[in-house]
Formats: sequence, structure tokens, C-alpha cells
Amino acid sequence: MNATPSPNSQHTHEPQDRIAAAGQSVAGARIARVELYSYELSYVGGEYVMSRGRVVSTLSSTVVRLVSEDGRSGFGETCPLGSNYLPAHAAGARAALAEIGPQLVGADAANPTALDRIMDHALSGHPYAKSAANVACWDLLGQYAQRPVCDLLGGRNSRRFPLYVAISLGSPDEMREHVRELRSRGIHRFQLKLGEDPVEDAARAHAVAQATEGDDVVVADANGGWSLRDALTAVRLIDELPGIFLEQPCATFEECLRVRRRSSLPMILDEVITDVASLLRAWESHALEGFNLKISRVGGLSSARLLRDIGERLGLIVNIEDSWGGDLTTAAVSHLAASSAPESLVMVSFMNDWTNEHIAGYQPRSVDGFGDAPYGPGLGVTVDLHALGQPFASFEG
Repeated sequence: MNATPSPNSQHTHEPQDRIAAAGQSVAGARIARVELYSYELSYVGGEYVMSRGRVVSTLSSTVVRLVSEDGRSGFGETCPLGSNYLPAHAAGARAALAEIGPQLVGADAANPTALDRIMDHALSGHPYAKSAANVACWDLLGQYAQRPVCDLLGGRNSRRFPLYVAISLGSPDEMREHVRELRSRGIHRFQLKLGEDPVEDAARAHAVAQATEGDDVVVADANGGWSLRDALTAVRLIDELPGIFLEQPCATFEECLRVRRRSSLPMILDEVITDVASLLRAWESHALEGFNLKISRVGGLSSARLLRDIGERLGLIVNIEDSWGGDLTTAAVSHLAASSAPESLVMVSFMNDWTNEHIAGYQPRSVDGFGDAPYGPGLGVTVDLHALGQPFASFEG
């Protein structure tokens, strides 16, 4: 992906491209400059309401631009969902990237693994911030290889994958009507925001079930908002509903496991799956049928690909998404989704459908409830630097 004219998008078989695809250094593939940008994203629905009184209408996103010695640009984005959802916030991402940025100058621009090592040496933790630089490096790697990122993550296994829309927490009638309106537009995957009073939440789930049919997928997502007692009450009231998945009922893994053992609903874990160890722990404990894989939460496409591959080998549902973001986040999600096994992929989020602002021409774009990954090299989208404005920080040798 380039802010300047893109290189030839045709696949080549030059030795240099094969070396780049393997993640090794090629001529000119050193990072000459690191630029950090910020911009605001507003929610298309006005207010996005989750459990525990968490409401957002605008969010601050951070963009990393890696510029190579030969003038190519790679982009990545990180956008935490506020400051009280995960251990992440916008100001933290910017501070972390400002700490890391100078260390990236001179690094191999086409080697995400080497870049991750540099970042981990420079700063412990903060995977959500590092994610943006990791994605930008994958973008550059794809350009040097003259291949879409999905080709490098496992191949384009899906040219069309189903998208979901989150149904903001509201009254049963409001949530049911929102689902009906979305179904009329071709959406058949729904994530219901619950996590308040369990009896009222059950009424919300029953109302939405009335508006859906057998091929629809409905996920009851508390975002960890229920206490253990309330979660057990809620699942007792919605266990009878066919085709409902239960997602992250409580904040901790131990609580979710107790709920899993008391419910017949298939369990999707989300916030507690942060790395390979947590995924394997959940698998060994028989705690899940699937998980939501947020790219920024695990530190970027490199770690996300590993977790995706492990989940697929275990026979789990692996839904591809991120905490929030715009066109760049959506592009990264699309490439990981396109390279995933279709039988493991139940639903994907295109976050740029949820936001009003677009910095890459509203690409990639959903069509009738389905998505695909761009076909150009790298992330395959073109960033409008004028829309980003001036960088708030820049580092070069």
C-alpha cells in the first residue's frame, strides 16, 4: 500500500521478490523514516453501548507509516475501544509508539519477525501499540513480494466471507428492529451486546431470536460484564434458544469456565484469549468452542496468524476482527480472514462499515453482508495522507 504511486501489481518471479516473500533483506528494504499520525473516528450509529455503562461515540485512532529507503510506504493502525475495555488506550498507544519509533529506523522493512524483536527489546508489553507497526511491516513485505498480504499469511482461501454487525445494547424492541433492518441488507451475523440485568438481557435475546431464521448466527456477547451469579441466571433463561452462541459472559477465565459447565450454549471466548498460552489453557479446560481473534490485542498479524493456525488445527471457530479502527484496520482484518480456513470462520468484522471517517477511500468495502481482501500488493489500499494531516511524531536516521 502506497501513499505514492504503487509499484507494479503484477506477480513477478524475480529472485529478489522470492527473498522478500521469505522475510529476508532485499536492496532498499530498510526503514528510513517512521511517521505517527492520529485521527478521530465516529460511530455510524451515534452511540455504541456495551455492558457496565460503557458508551462510545468517537474514538481516537493511531496510524504508523513506515517509509523504506527506496520510497515505499507501509501502513498500520491501532484503535483501542476507549480506555475501559481492554488494558489499552489511545494515549498509551501513541506514547508507546513514540518510545519504539526511533529503534525501528534502519530495521529490515520486509521482515515483520525481526521488527517484532526490535520492538520487544525496546519496550515490554503494549502489544496493541506494536500491532500497528507490525501490520505496516507486513504491508511493506507484500509490496516487495508483489503479493497481497493474504497470500503471505496462508493463501487466499476465501474470496467471500460473512460479516457481522454488533447490535448496541438497547431495549428488546430496538435491538429486534435493528436486526430486522440489517437482515434486509443481507447481514446474517449478529453480535448482541448484553451484560446488564440478566432477566432484561434474556428478553433482548428472545426478541432478536424472533427476528432471525435458521441460517442466521446470533452471538450473545456480555463483554465480560456479568457477575458469575448474573451470568448463570442469564444462561438459564436463554439456554432454550436455538442457534445462540454465548460470548465472554464474565471478566475472568475462571468465571467463564464455571458458566460453560452450567450451560448448553456453545461458548466463544474473547477478551481472555490474549496469547498462545491462554488459548491452550482454554482448550485443555474444555472452556470454548471458538474465540474472537482481535489483531491489535495480540500484537499484530504475526501473532494473530499463529493463534489462527492453532485454533484451526484444534477444530475451533476462529472469528477475525479487531477492537476498533477504520480502513487500515479493516484491510488487515480482511487479509487474515481471506487466508483463514472457511470451515473455521463463522464471522468477520469490517470496522470501516461502523465508522463515518475514511482515510483509504472506504476500502475494502463490504457487499451484501460479505467481505473480501484487496488484490493489490501489500494491504492493497491507498492512504490519503491529506486526510491524515501532519504526523504528530517522525523519526529518521
